[in-house]
Amino acid sequence: MTFVTAGTLVLAAYLLGSVSSAIIVCRLMGLPDPRTLGSNNPGATNVLRIGGAKAKPAAAVTLAGDMLKGLVPMLAAHALGAQPLVLALVGIAAFVGHLFPVFFGFRGGKGVATALGVQFGLYWPIGAVTAAVWLFVAKVLKISSLSALASMALAPLVVWYFRPEPALIGMQLVVTGLLFLRHRSNIRKLLRGDEDRIGAAADAGGSTPES
Repeated sequence: MTFVTAGTLVLAAYLLGSVSSAIIVCRLMGLPDPRTLGSNNPGATNVLRIGGAKAKPAAAVTLAGDMLKGLVPMLAAHALGAQPLVLALVGIAAFVGHLFPVFFGFRGGKGVATALGVQFGLYWPIGAVTAAVWLFVAKVLKISSLSALASMALAPLVVWYFRPEPALIGMQLVVTGLLFLRHRSNIRKLLRGDEDRIGAAADAGGSTPES
């Protein structure tokens, strides 16, 4: 793969990651800007929280969009024969685009769904195991942020097991580190014991990663 092709993939991944699914979905469905209500986070959980009667479909579309932002660039990189270093840079670029979107004033989400998309795109068993950990913790402890933190804390080990290339492990370490930084407020709430439980986001209940 040429340097130009690799650079184009990385740039395209960042730009795609910068497309905020939550903001676009809320605008199209006539919902408030997710950056101004609830947790002020443009992610699926906050859309579920503020969406009212449209909460579940809006959150589901947001979640799918955020995952695709990580999945599509990785699949494109695989299709073009990208080496592990390029795959790692593409994954980081898509994730960073979601966190700091150039199209939306660099105010992005917390990255769980996009990180999952990157993992599924890297190698689907990695995504499947990480998602299973998220679902298990969510089922048992019913705290979305704790589920995200637990699954992403284990993700570097999952990548090491399935794809033990240093660049890919490094990619996941970067993603996990940034995700923990974005969850600082959640971590403080967890330590105080007052973090919201799954089902508190909407009257009808439900659960989605805080994307």
